[in-house]
Amino acid sequence: MKSEQNPKKLSWAKHQKRWFGKWHLYIGIIAGAIVAFIGITGSILVFQDEIDRALNPDLFEVIAQKQKLPVEEILPLIKKNYPKLKIDYLMLNNFKNPNEAYSVINLKSNEETFINPYTGKIGGKRIHTSSFIHVVTELHRTLLIPVAGRYICGLASLCLLILTISGLRLWIPKKWKQLKSVLTVRFSGSFKRQNYDWHNSLGFYSSPIVAILSLTGFSITFSTLVIPLLFLLSGKSPQGVAQLLGAKSAWHAEATSLPLTAIVHAAKEKMPNAYIGGIAFPADKMGAYRLDMMSGNLPRVGKREMLIVDQYTGKTLLNSRKDFPNVGNAYLSWLTPIHYGSFGGRPTQIIALIAGLMPLALFITGFIIWWPRYRKQKRGKKHKTNEANLEEGLETQIIEKELKPAKVKMPLPKLGSYFLIQFKSGLKYAMIILLISFIMGALYGLPSGIIIQPAILVVAFSCVMVCLNFICALLSEIFNILFLLPFKKGSHKLTRYFALSTAFLVCYLAVYMVLLNTGLEVF
Repeated sequence: MKSEQNPKKLSWAKHQKRWFGKWHLYIGIIAGAIVAFIGITGSILVFQDEIDRALNPDLFEVIAQKQKLPVEEILPLIKKNYPKLKIDYLMLNNFKNPNEAYSVINLKSNEETFINPYTGKIGGKRIHTSSFIHVVTELHRTLLIPVAGRYICGLASLCLLILTISGLRLWIPKKWKQLKSVLTVRFSGSFKRQNYDWHNSLGFYSSPIVAILSLTGFSITFSTLVIPLLFLLSGKSPQGVAQLLGAKSAWHAEATSLPLTAIVHAAKEKMPNAYIGGIAFPADKMGAYRLDMMSGNLPRVGKREMLIVDQYTGKTLLNSRKDFPNVGNAYLSWLTPIHYGSFGGRPTQIIALIAGLMPLALFITGFIIWWPRYRKQKRGKKHKTNEANLEEGLETQIIEKELKPAKVKMPLPKLGSYFLIQFKSGLKYAMIILLISFIMGALYGLPSGIIIQPAILVVAFSCVMVCLNFICALLSEIFNILFLLPFKKGSHKLTRYFALSTAFLVCYLAVYMVLLNTGLEVF
């Protein structure tokens, strides 16, 4: 009997000890609960507008009349009726909805005042930061932890991406004839078996969307790193981003602010086919107007663009349509809608909602798989017999022989040839992952008929991750060459990591340049 059981034990042990198995296990244990919580709050935020309006109908809803007053006419009316009302941002909400109010936000007090768009009268007030949706948003973005919480959530998104990739690698069956068994749930099996099948099946079917949500979540959190890198990849100076967004008005002692009518007129001249979604007013004498413009025909949010206008001269200081590269405009218009599923209307919203719940389901089923094994392992350490110790020791030796590659002391002259061999292998892997990235994005937008944009954007934001990974690999290889190889302690694993990362960088950059720097207008 022992001879029949040992191969199974050996196979299981070998499977668990592979590097991707360890990453999947340890990251799932350490970050699984946080990832699940962020996924649940994200699912709520998929329908944040609908929920907020359903909870506060008296604030958002107005009785439709002939025509909403345009922003340049309603602002003087508001100031005349309520001279003490401080306006930092005027939000037109859904401008095309005749039954929806405008809102005014005071950034210092966080007070949000709702304005009837037909009469200019106040319809109600609330503290924006105390609203249900705002609290859920802060839980999703920061866990209500000051400063550090934002980065914890960003790293949790990265953990979810790694869990998805490593889970797929664990899922791949050894033989094609086993494919059916790993794609379905065997309901005739035991609870333990069904739980294992649910973990595999849910993880596989949800992996394309979960990977996209984790990728976009990371990009949103670390925008200060991602945006300059996107500009750099498009041949523009990263410092230019800060200069454009921080543009100041040309103040002098005799300067007089232009009326809002002139500012709106200047915006319409630059973007005649767009409408104003909101206006941020100058914070001080050096401040400028920021107009959030909306255009396009997407079902939900349309194309978001930005204008920054000098408050004294009406000169355009930033026009995102001209000053941002294609990928910059894509970031502005598409990143948040893709993350919350709003870019394709109800179909993509439902997909995003279900995908947001998947980390919780996978955490629960994964815990049920891991916990009995962990307890059994703990008990085994307490009640071992000498015979069992000997048998386990022999088994461990076999495993280590099979898994642990022989230490290869690579002389410096052979480093280049080893790098080339691994680089060629990396090119094959990169092309496969690129194809999968396209398919993932296309599948996300398929139910709504919007396929090209999400497919291209998944590749674009994946390119950012590939670049960041390459930087880590480069630093590791420099350390390997400078501090390990001279003392004959060099690691071929670090060189392999660097070679594979370089291959991915070459492939992704080539595709990135073709898709986003050749005048292709898909955004």
